[in-house]
Amino acid sequence: MGSLLSIILKKKGYDVTIYERRPDMRVNTISAGKSINLATSARGWKALEMTGLKDEIMELAIPMYGRQLHFKDGSTAFQPYSKNNEAIYSVSRGELNKKLMTLAEQHGVQIHFESRCVHVDVPTNRLTMEMPDKSPMTIDADLLFGADGAFSALHESYTHLTRVNCDTQYLDYAYKELAILPGKNGEWLMEKNALHIWPRGNFMLIALPNTDKTFTCTLFLPWEGEPGFNNLNTEVEVEAFFDEYFQDAAALMPELMKDFFTNPTAPLATRHINKWHHKDKSALIGDAAHAIVPFYGQGMNAGFEDCTVLSQLMDKYGEEWETILRHYEIKRKPNGDAVAALALLNFIEMRDKVGDHRFLERKKIEKELGKKYPDHFISVYEMVSFSHIPYDTAIKCIAAQDDLLERIMNEGDYFERCGDSAFDTMLAQMVKDYHTAVQQLDFGNED
Repeated sequence: MGSLLSIILKKKGYDVTIYERRPDMRVNTISAGKSINLATSARGWKALEMTGLKDEIMELAIPMYGRQLHFKDGSTAFQPYSKNNEAIYSVSRGELNKKLMTLAEQHGVQIHFESRCVHVDVPTNRLTMEMPDKSPMTIDADLLFGADGAFSALHESYTHLTRVNCDTQYLDYAYKELAILPGKNGEWLMEKNALHIWPRGNFMLIALPNTDKTFTCTLFLPWEGEPGFNNLNTEVEVEAFFDEYFQDAAALMPELMKDFFTNPTAPLATRHINKWHHKDKSALIGDAAHAIVPFYGQGMNAGFEDCTVLSQLMDKYGEEWETILRHYEIKRKPNGDAVAALALLNFIEMRDKVGDHRFLERKKIEKELGKKYPDHFISVYEMVSFSHIPYDTAIKCIAAQDDLLERIMNEGDYFERCGDSAFDTMLAQMVKDYHTAVQQLDFGNED
């Protein structure tokens, strides 16, 4: 996030310095095991295209046109994401970060590594830093952006101001990274253009493709329970668990035991804060402002969209930074809250509903409605992943779409009845009523 925003600022004539807590990952081995792949979609590509970086990053990306579902009995099913064969793109988090750092430096941005921000005096924009040799240093910034992730130092410093509310909501779930390697001849062992999901009710395994023909897999499981991470302490227990729930995936994981006991078991959290900027001096972007769980694949996309909005506001208001940052917060805070809620809802869909026949039927009907009535209906998923419709708009449409789809499905088999004039007339009226209801919703101050 910081690298992308730094390029935007540099192109607009600002001198930019990044202080990065970690070592330079391009020349240092960074510990693996906490790098859920990114799923780049329309919002992310827009920001990259705006800064001239889309082609560079596209080289790292693999299109995924839908979900490949792996059921417990060994059967599979493919669920397209879009009515128009659109894709979301799997991108390695580490490789994307490396590329953006290099591009930032090529644009003249200075990056200081192993420089940890300990505290920010928000009113004065004075940073207290811990440098690579552990010595303290203070830095005075004219303009400061906290792009330092979910547990941001600037976020934490904001909490010491008056009238700032914040909270961290942990799920009762954790995640662990695993891997599927290429075959003996270097071939893909599963369909490469799909996001693979093994839905198991209240937990799941997912796998996203990488350009080296591996798949980054992530197991999402309760911390405690049966099954739960607390009951997977020995190789015998892990082997029994995978034999029961993910036998086909385990057969493709030659390093399962090594990965399971080496890679950390990491928490999942959503963080909210009601203050995203301070006067004309500083602002939070990306995870520092709206850390969310990864189940909609929108964390990076939402952060990149923050950068897009900031760039647009700079074009509109020049160097009036108090106005820019105030409007940034007004525009983005409702959408940060909305995408956090959407991510939590999609967790239930991915781990549970995708295995339900009625839900899969509903998804097929959604696609058909979008084709038949493109001016009146677009599914919430496609709003989020394949458009620039604000997240806050998308979430407000959920109840109306639930009602529409439920009414349609209660009329019998949609695909058998399509073509019947009476049904088609009724369907057209239902969709028209839905569109009218959506148009009457309060979408706040969205453009």
